[in-house]
Order: sequence, then structure tokens, then C-alpha cells
Amino acid sequence: MSKRRVVVTGLGLVSPVGIGHAVAWGNLVKGQSGIGPITRFDPAALPTRIAAEVKGFDPAQWMPPKEIRRADTFIHYGIAATRMALEDAGLAIDHTNAERVGVNVGSGIGGLPMIEDNILEMGAKGPRRISPFFVPGSIINMVAGLISIQVGAKGPNVSMVSACTTSSHCVGEAGRFIEYGDADVMIAGGSESTICQSGIGGFCSLKALSERNDDPTAASRPFDKDRDGFVLGEGAGILILEELEHAKRRGARIYCELSGMGMSADANHITAPDLDGPRRAMLSALRNAGVNPGDVQYLNAHGTSTPLGDANETEAIKAAFGDHARRLAVNSTKSMTGHLLGAAGAVEAIVSVLAIHHQVSPPTINLVTPDPACDLDYVPNAARSMAIDVALSNSFGFGGTNGTLVFRRLR
Repeated sequence: MSKRRVVVTGLGLVSPVGIGHAVAWGNLVKGQSGIGPITRFDPAALPTRIAAEVKGFDPAQWMPPKEIRRADTFIHYGIAATRMALEDAGLAIDHTNAERVGVNVGSGIGGLPMIEDNILEMGAKGPRRISPFFVPGSIINMVAGLISIQVGAKGPNVSMVSACTTSSHCVGEAGRFIEYGDADVMIAGGSESTICQSGIGGFCSLKALSERNDDPTAASRPFDKDRDGFVLGEGAGILILEELEHAKRRGARIYCELSGMGMSADANHITAPDLDGPRRAMLSALRNAGVNPGDVQYLNAHGTSTPLGDANETEAIKAAFGDHARRLAVNSTKSMTGHLLGAAGAVEAIVSVLAIHHQVSPPTINLVTPDPACDLDYVPNAARSMAIDVALSNSFGFGGTNGTLVFRRLR
């Protein structure tokens, strides 16, 4: 059986730079940062007191009040982004197609704020005060489970978990479900909400976060010599993936084609970056897509703003693309959104789709003093109109897990 072609027909986004992909894209192109002081709790005791919070989000617009109380914020974000994406795709799910519509939406950490709240409640008042919704409201697969329940999708229902590569893997594997006939439509992506005391505190203990508290909008500065760590972000990204002929039959607007995915493992270290794993993920994705390195114009980098990670990704790109690496527009939108952990891959996949759709690369902001070890074209500080036929999106995660997605204009 030959592989069926997979296209993107809908986008849903909850992000620190805007709710809805049109608002978020406009802010990204303008170079607007979504990073500011933490408001969710008092961070005074922590060395990092900034984050990229979602602002102005009302879950009551997207789900019933009873369900809001029973689920962690990452589930709220995932459901909202799903409803946006289905509306954007013009896709109704009913008895005629429900069994051919699946869900693959994951999270890197899941309901950490709900876990934290229940542990504090238990410590203060005893185990009888644990909510009966503590487990089903915080476990990772319930974002996919509740999406399926609320929209009526009866096809494959999966939540993949691979740290900061989670939602790239979810999108790529969802595409393969369609390629091999397990579904005609997949709701795919990721959601994350870990801006709480234990989330910020844990990454502070790893010394992974920026401590540029006095200048939050400049704190995330991928590839800049003065970067000092990433900024924790939150939100959700959902793509509606659809088999090409199915999309054509219903007259869907098609953004682009999801033409390939590559995966690899560093098999090296739980947190330290490795050059060879990312290189192999990119080459595997290109091979899976049937694309030559020289065909690629745009690469949305993992680009977290960590001293080791950015330099390692730069070297991996050069190893994968050879001389063509210096002709790529390599952008990190984490300079504006912060790092959304398990949701980052899907959010940045949406950015890559929109870069093709609008023929524009957003900027990498805060790139003031280039690091000599990071010597590619990172589209510094201003968006660029350019021809983009093929775009890559990179995601790398703790444990040495790597994922690369390939999107291309529909031919």
C-alpha cells in the first residue's frame, strides 16, 4: 500500500503572544515578546521571576464550567486550541465521519499545577482532601481523552510524551496514522502549563532558566552571546491534518503539506545536547519527505536560548546541510514565546506552516551580540519576506530525544 498524502487544513493556537493563530502570527512578525513578570504565584524566593504566560484566556469560552473545575489548565488550553483549529478547518465531526477522526495530543509534564495544589492540600489537611478529579484532571493522556469526548472524535486516541519533542512527535505520528489509513483526519499537537512554584523551582534547580528578571522581554535571546538560559512558556498548538483527497472532496482550504518526519536518539546524556542525534533527525526527515537539503529555505530552530543548546544545534544544522546551511533562514520564535516544553513543537510547527502560507520568516529577536559559535542566518530582529517552499521545524528533548518535521507548499 502506498502512503497517502497528508495536508494541514486547520490551526489552533493559545500562546504567550496571542490567542488564535492570526493574532499570534501578527505579533510574531512584529517581533513582540510575550515574556514578563510571573503573576501566577509569588516568585520572590526564586532566582527566576519571569515567564511567558498566556494572557487574557477564559476557559469558559471553550468548555462547560463543570469541566473547567475538573481539569488542569493544560487541558483547558488543549481543548480551546482544538476548537479553534476545527473552526479554522471548517470541519464538523458527526456520525458520518467520527470514526475516521483521531486525536494525538500530548504534553511534556501534564497537570503540574493541579498536582502541586493537591499535594499542598493533602499536606495541610490530610489525604481525604485530595480531589476525586486529581488523577483524571492531571494525567497527560486526558488532554487527548477530553478532546475526543468533547468533539466526538472516535478514531485513534493517543498522547505521546517525549519531553520537549512531545508535540513534534505527536504531529508526525498523527500524519503517519493518515498515511497508512488508520484515519482520514487527525487532531494533532500538544499543550503545556507548568508556570507554578514547583515548575519554575525545578528548572531553577537545573540552572536552566534565564535570570534576566530586570529585563524580561530581552531574557530569551537565542544565539546571542549573552544568553543565560531559557524562559518557561505555556500554551497549546493544534493542527488539523487531513488526507489530501479527503480535504479536496470537502473543498477545504489547504495551508501546506506535511511531507516528512525524522526521529532519533542521542543515547548520550539525560540533559546535555549532542550533535549527532539532531543531525540524524534532520536527515531522516528530509529522506522521509523526499526532499534534498538544498530544497529547504526556512528552518524553525529548537533555539531555546541556552548556552550549550544553541551552539550545538548550529553545528548540527551545518553537519546536516553542509554549505547550504548558510543559505537557510534559521529562526527561533522562542525569543518571543519562551519555551513551551511539550507544546513547543506544535506551536513552532504552526509557525512553520504560516511561514510557508505567508512567505515570511518571523525574526529572532534580542540577537544583539552574535555568538561566534552561532554563525548562521538567524533572521535577526526583523521579519523577512522571502520565498519558502520547504520548511523544517526542530524539537529536541531531555533524554536525548529528537524530532524534525518537514512542511512544503502543495504541489
